[in-house]
Amino acid sequence: MNLLDKRTLRHTRIRKKVIGTSIKPRLSFYKSLNFIYVQLIDDSIGHTLIASNTKDSSFKGMIPEGSLKNKIAAKKLGEIFGKQVKAKGFESIVFDRGGFQFHGVVKEFADAVRKEGVNF
Repeated sequence: MNLLDKRTLRHTRIRKKVIGTSIKPRLSFYKSLNFIYVQLIDDSIGHTLIASNTKDSSFKGMIPEGSLKNKIAAKKLGEIFGKQVKAKGFESIVFDRGGFQFHGVVKEFADAVRKEGVNF
């Protein structure tokens, strides 16, 4: 069993328990080989409320140099996304880490969102 299969199994197990509602939407996190993608999703109607990623040209100028998938980029994306969530009027959300282990980039992103005042 390779790492992709393990992540897929973890993600399936997490998604059985984590469901977003209109009051408490789901924050979906995904990291590819080069970028980080996040979405705020209302699963009851199947709509994406907010979406952000490190691929945007406006975001690329905020990171001095290096990878757009490292801890620095995750922290900056978390700050920006946390502000967007607060601006939409959500105080608490549920966090779907996408099967990724909660350390490194995922932890930095989550801590930055929490620092902006969003509870999960």
